[in-house]
Amino acid sequence: MKKLFLLAASAMFCISGHAQQALGGGAQFKSPEINPDKTVTFRYRAPKAMSVQVTGDFLPTQKVKMPNGFEVDMPGRGELVEKDGVWEYTTPTPVAPEMYTYSFVVDGVTTTDPANVYVNRDVSTVTNLLLIGGNEKIDLYKVQAVPHGSVHKVWYHSDAENKDRRLTVYTPAGYEAGKKKYPVFYLLHGIGGDEEAWYTQGRATQILDNLIAQGKAEPMIVVMTNGNLAMEAAPGEGSEGFTVPTMGLPKTMEGSFEAAFPEIVNYIDKNFRTLADKKHRAIAGLSMGGFHSCNISREYPTMFNYVGLFSAALGVTDPKVSPVYQNADEKLDVQFNAKNRPALYYIAIGNTDFLYKSNTEYRQKLDSLGYPYVYLETDGGHIWRNWRTYLADFAPKLFK
Repeated sequence: MKKLFLLAASAMFCISGHAQQALGGGAQFKSPEINPDKTVTFRYRAPKAMSVQVTGDFLPTQKVKMPNGFEVDMPGRGELVEKDGVWEYTTPTPVAPEMYTYSFVVDGVTTTDPANVYVNRDVSTVTNLLLIGGNEKIDLYKVQAVPHGSVHKVWYHSDAENKDRRLTVYTPAGYEAGKKKYPVFYLLHGIGGDEEAWYTQGRATQILDNLIAQGKAEPMIVVMTNGNLAMEAAPGEGSEGFTVPTMGLPKTMEGSFEAAFPEIVNYIDKNFRTLADKKHRAIAGLSMGGFHSCNISREYPTMFNYVGLFSAALGVTDPKVSPVYQNADEKLDVQFNAKNRPALYYIAIGNTDFLYKSNTEYRQKLDSLGYPYVYLETDGGHIWRNWRTYLADFAPKLFK
């Protein structure tokens, strides 16, 4: 019996060891390694590879023409050099403080860095994260020793779709312990994104925690929606199962999401302690989310007092698609009349963004009509580095 017990124990140990074998794994070198001079070294073990490259938004960009005719900025590549089966590349110059994404290209196949467990999913692309600290802006992206808010994954029922849909909701530090009511900021993602995009890629909760702790932003509830009305939730988080993430989703920019948006506002006002009026509501979004923010705030001019368009996809939809997009000029007049005019109308875009022209034309229209707005132009294109900057600049302007 004792021998049988030892055999069984040995078998269980082997099974357990096999199930947990990753605990003893891991790379035998560091990648990426941030050097004292702020250059960065990348390493990849591939003894049989013919070539290894690193690509990421820390490298100079190049223009690439897309099938739709737009030219977008794509990151360049750095060539790794092999020694004893380990390939290595060090940036020729220091890398500026920022949060970056990168991946390796091994014999033409794109892959992540096995030595770096920190990854990011953007639609169907998975890349590694690299954070170079060193200035006040980048410190906003870090978890610091300040009071922290909470992140809630909540479900609301959409009558428009007759299904439950998920939201990510940030509540500021102290919310659970008190009875205070808070203003609400609705923060929308870009095409292919979901209710997790601003929480993961945008570092929204860290930015809000730090700005509020510094007294630069008012304590607020932040609602991160899923702008793909046909979806229940982010890929893998709904009853659809482990679907392949894609940008080609229905009910994104054809008016359905905008028309149904009051459902979300009503749910939040009913289930959270909100200051439920226009004066205490803001809406902003990036790219498609900027498109949504523009149209939602115009469609419901008494709902939002603060509007932010981050690299907004303006002028990309035929008005015939939906009544939401029709009579846009008349609706804009109503939005900016003396009774409804937003306290802040904010437009921000990178100077090499493929949407720069349409944003310029929209600003020219506002200028011709005498409608006030705040404008921020940054370097770079249609990238998260800019959108995090815009959020950090926009949030302190709210609810003052």
